Amino acid sequence: MNDTSNSVRLVKHYPDRSFMASTSIDVASLHAALDAARSSKELSWRQLAALLELSPSTLSRLANGYTPDTTAFTSMVTWLNIPAERFITAEGLDEREQPDLVASLAPLLRARKDLKPEDVDHLEELISSAVRRFHSERPTREA
Repeated sequence: MNDTSNSVRLVKHYPDRSFMASTSIDVASLHAALDAARSSKELSWRQLAALLELSPSTLSRLANGYTPDTTAFTSMVTWLNIPAERFITAEGLDEREQPDLVASLAPLLRARKDLKPEDVDHLEELISSAVRRFHSERPTREA
């Protein structure tokens, strides 16, 4: 039985999606993350493409600023072990207050098995110091 009533109900539940922010993938950040991970593992782009089960041209298109398809994007962020939302941008994001940098990085640093607790503490202190310096040197915004 071909029941189309489900799609009608969905339209009734979600009649107007115009309020939703326009989102996109931050291709430059995704490429930079792949490049850094690839370099640290001493892989060529061709080797990385094989590991990801993607064509080398997919990574080449990414390098040229083209957005990957959903399957490629999923493969990339899974291999990077970075949540996909880290590479999602939305309209109005710049207008929102950004989360505290150290608070955002702390769980990632603490989850690393290659860092001792004192190493994490030291990195947090360095990052905090750098953030304070950047904020003190940055001119204040005038409304």
